[in-house]
Amino acid sequence: MQPMLLPEIMKNISIHLVGVKGTGMCALAELLVSAGANVSGSDVDEVFYTDSILEQLGIQVLGFSRESLVDKTEFVIRSAAYDESNPVVAEALSRGLVILTYPEALGDLSRRFDSSAVSGVHGKTTTAALTGTILKALDSPSTVVVGSAVAGFGDRSTWTGGNRFLVAETCEYRRHFLHFHPHRIVLTSVESDHQDFYPDYESIRSAFLDFIDLLPDGGELIYCSDDSGAEEVALEVSGRRPGIVLTPYGVFAAGKWRISEGRPAAGENRFRVEAFTQEFRLAVPGHHLVLDATAALVLSYSLAMKETGLFNVSRAAEALAGFRGSRRRSEIIGEAGGVLIMDDYAHHPTAIATTLKGLKAFHPDKRLVVDFMAHTYSRTAALLEEFAGSFSDADVLLLHPIYASAREVYDGTVTGRVLWEKTSDCRPGRETLYCETLDEAEKELAGILQSGDLFITLGAGNNRPLGARILKELSR
Repeated sequence: MQPMLLPEIMKNISIHLVGVKGTGMCALAELLVSAGANVSGSDVDEVFYTDSILEQLGIQVLGFSRESLVDKTEFVIRSAAYDESNPVVAEALSRGLVILTYPEALGDLSRRFDSSAVSGVHGKTTTAALTGTILKALDSPSTVVVGSAVAGFGDRSTWTGGNRFLVAETCEYRRHFLHFHPHRIVLTSVESDHQDFYPDYESIRSAFLDFIDLLPDGGELIYCSDDSGAEEVALEVSGRRPGIVLTPYGVFAAGKWRISEGRPAAGENRFRVEAFTQEFRLAVPGHHLVLDATAALVLSYSLAMKETGLFNVSRAAEALAGFRGSRRRSEIIGEAGGVLIMDDYAHHPTAIATTLKGLKAFHPDKRLVVDFMAHTYSRTAALLEEFAGSFSDADVLLLHPIYASAREVYDGTVTGRVLWEKTSDCRPGRETLYCETLDEAEKELAGILQSGDLFITLGAGNNRPLGARILKELSR
């Protein structure tokens, strides 16, 4: 095993984080501060929701300049968004300092715990948040890292209850999760995504298989048997790594984590698993949330049994019932003029379809008005037909130009208008609008929204502020 990149004892070690306002980097800052490190950071001037967290941690955020790197700095951790062209990173290189990326730093920290990774193309943020919510209720000696702010964590991305276990959301993009050192892996889903790096399904599937190969013999793979990609990967793992414990969950799972769902009720999901007589309830929408909650139960159960041999199912059920979501995951922005305004990060056709279906089931009497902005030309081009067919539950739909990624080259073949044309063909007789700007969308919505509607912004683009603008307008 290669040596640790960061010191085993962090107390008084000076570490600078480049891009410290990012969700993951801010969470990392929390972990480092709790370990006793002296943390400084640099980022852009733009206000982020993490600013208040960093202020509470006592971290002064400086601008991107060589002077931001104080003389006593010993280690630098950079967001994947910044390379050697960043002035702070360039200064660190000139000094010969140790520079780590966020995935490398998280992976290095994972070696100090009995660590569990939450992975998958969809659902990993919510699954990690739900796991942390249960572990908090169980007083587990765990540290949890989530890729979004969680209401139950005081609107932070981490929860710290001890240092025996680490549960962290891990990212498949550019194989970042291969830096992690897992004893358990939750696999929610496997399908084609990140087409700028994974050109086809086989390439992303191979990445997940390589990640699972990091499990030691006796390690556990907790996988969703309802997802064909996860099921396929688990089947291959069973042949090539017989020493790994396979734990399926889902409606179609064999064994004690098979789900049976109760009768749908407005504002509530109800379900049971074979392992317990207890009925579980969720106040967040969608069947996919039931799957995520079950994955969280399985992982929490595994950790509790290892720690004490006991699992308090009543406390776990109470924790799930009290879960109110995380930032950008069916997040409620507000309500005004009888219109409920929400936001969700769903940016892949599968996630879009499941999110909208869940909202329809949760709010059956509301008209669903959706504003979606596609993210990356490569993803939109590769999944154009799937995107076009993913909005069947939207009563009214607004689309925009594609929000480009700095990491891709645009070839001109697919545009937001092309997506609008394809989507309109899939929704004959239903209102599907194209808006070049958020200002244009706001004007259109002024004549569309009415009392009893649910308005939601979807995607990884920059249309999220539209929700706050609509809320302000309707509140007048």
